[in-house]
Parts: sequence; structure tokens; C-alpha cells
Amino acid sequence: MLRGAELRVTGPRLAVLSAVHAHPHADTESLIRAVRADRGEVSHQAVYDVLRALTDAGLIRRIQPMGSVARYEARVGDNHHHVVCRSCGAVADVDCAVGVAPCVTASDDAGYAIDEAEVVYWGRCPACRAAGG
Repeated sequence: MLRGAELRVTGPRLAVLSAVHAHPHADTESLIRAVRADRGEVSHQAVYDVLRALTDAGLIRRIQPMGSVARYEARVGDNHHHVVCRSCGAVADVDCAVGVAPCVTASDDAGYAIDEAEVVYWGRCPACRAAGG
């Protein structure tokens, strides 16, 4: 994947990419802990730099639901959306409601060439609902 994106293959890049695949929707601090558990000591800045490079290369996607820190996922190449729990902050993927990315066809595109739509659904996850949250 890294070579296909014309990025050098390095230990930190492999570790961060693996962590994002293993922990979808994880925030940066969680990914730093996962990378350190895998590789030992790695600086915050190294992880931030790798996350930026992987995002810029299109290998991962950065999302930031309102009121949340940035989170990263490896599901790229489609126009899926997210559902966020108002109680615990859990995030899950949600496919477009009908057809192939119908949400990128705006009723009025104002002259823009739209290639992505960001939709966030808000509610309470099953665990929080069961706990009365």
C-alpha cells in the first residue's frame, strides 16, 4: 500500500497503518499507544507526521465529528458516513442510504464539482441505550 502511494516503507509508517486498520475510528492518542505497544518508544510527532502523510496519500481518512478530536480510519475509496453516540462517543460506519453515494448529487451544487459528502448521524449506541444512557 505504501509503495503504491509512492511513500517509502518505514517502520513507523507500517506500525501506524497497521494500528489504524486494527482500531477503526481511533483518536491520535489511542493510535500512539497502539504503535508503542507494537514498536516500543515512538514520538508523538512521528505518529502525527505519519498520520498526515497517510491521509494526504489517501491511505487513511481523517474524520472529526463535532465536539470530538480527530479520528482515523482505513476505510477509504467510498463515500460512507458515520453514526456517533451522544453518550459515549462511539463511532460506527454507515453506508449511503440508497444506491451508490446518492448524497454526492446535491440539489444545487453552486457550480462545485462535488466528490464527497460528509454526513454524521447522532444518537445513542446499543450499549448506552441498554444502560439507560
